[in-house]
Amino acid sequence: MAEDKAVTMVTCTAPVNMAVIKYWGKRDSELILPINSSLSVTLHQDQLKTTTTAAISRDFKEDRLWLNGEEADAGHPRLQACLREVRRLARKRRGSSTDAAPLSLAYKVHVASENNFPTAAGLASSAAGYACLVFALARLYGVEGELSEVARQGSGSACRSMFGGFVQWHRGERPDGKDSVAQQVAPETHWPELRVLVLVVSAEKKPVGSTAGMQTSVDTSPLLKHRAEALVPERIACMVRHIRERDFEGFGQLTMRDSNQFHATCLDTFPPIFYLNDVSRRIIALAHRYNAHHGCTKVAYTFDAGPNAVIFALADTVAEFVEVVRRSFPPAPNGDQFVRGLPVGSASLPEELLSAVVLEPVPGAIRYILHTKPGPGPQLLDDPSQHLLGADGLPRGSA
Repeated sequence: MAEDKAVTMVTCTAPVNMAVIKYWGKRDSELILPINSSLSVTLHQDQLKTTTTAAISRDFKEDRLWLNGEEADAGHPRLQACLREVRRLARKRRGSSTDAAPLSLAYKVHVASENNFPTAAGLASSAAGYACLVFALARLYGVEGELSEVARQGSGSACRSMFGGFVQWHRGERPDGKDSVAQQVAPETHWPELRVLVLVVSAEKKPVGSTAGMQTSVDTSPLLKHRAEALVPERIACMVRHIRERDFEGFGQLTMRDSNQFHATCLDTFPPIFYLNDVSRRIIALAHRYNAHHGCTKVAYTFDAGPNAVIFALADTVAEFVEVVRRSFPPAPNGDQFVRGLPVGSASLPEELLSAVVLEPVPGAIRYILHTKPGPGPQLLDDPSQHLLGADGLPRGSA
């Protein structure tokens, strides 16, 4: 925490998470309570993260927010809900503590947030964003303890980004949402060989936002209701077991089935919602051909509410599969930037694999591949040079 000319500020980072058992649909839109539990893998912040600086000062006239350098509406109801809840917890803590920080809860707050990945393209930007916001505000106001319930009120899946590794968001039963919280199933160190490839098909904003899409699905899809009540509880239990046992075959199969079923509920919505595009479907077919060639599950895809594929694989499969993707979707001339993130070794493909798996190449259909792995939860940055706001509480370089 840095104090400068009566401006107090904190900077944190938070991760993206990718659900392997999907959350889709709320039973309470105000508190963001889900109709089913979900389970996710937190991705490493070296490749995908949100950085947020939160500052308070008696001199600030109003709450202000900057997202990726552009000023945004700080009065957004969900942002204000998170702010209100953190202040409430700070007030409660002060009531029971003699050494609580003397920060005035009446001061206005300035927040600046930046992603190192495309926003609103189906890469869980709101999850990282709200997890980061809540973590930063909590540090600013000296609030400790259960924060996933607060983050959930900003964006449902944000509660899962409050932890590293493998995380379950419990549906909960209580109408006030106190038991709808996230919990770590296993830390990021639990499965060291697990790798993640994000195949970026499109960085464009999705045609139907998640919030609107979910509401229509809840209102119109009988399949969604059946999935939530009859199928997800058992799937969660199976997935927890596969993760604890590091059983990639079981983990991969269930991840793909759950992704397919989530998109089936989108089709069952009326009017139907299409998040996958032709390239997404080609990636699905490619993964199945690749696994069939090897006679086991070597790669597993999952798609959130967007066309980008997230592929899980073990480390010893990555180089070969990346080469398969490169042959199937030959990159545009800037090929050196086709693979980003963790280094990927080279692989030569046997002729029988090529003829069985790589059918009709589609040049330029995948913009780039991001190679990452499971990672930790939110982090506090101690270095003042990493603050996104200057000593005046305005974005650095904006003067």
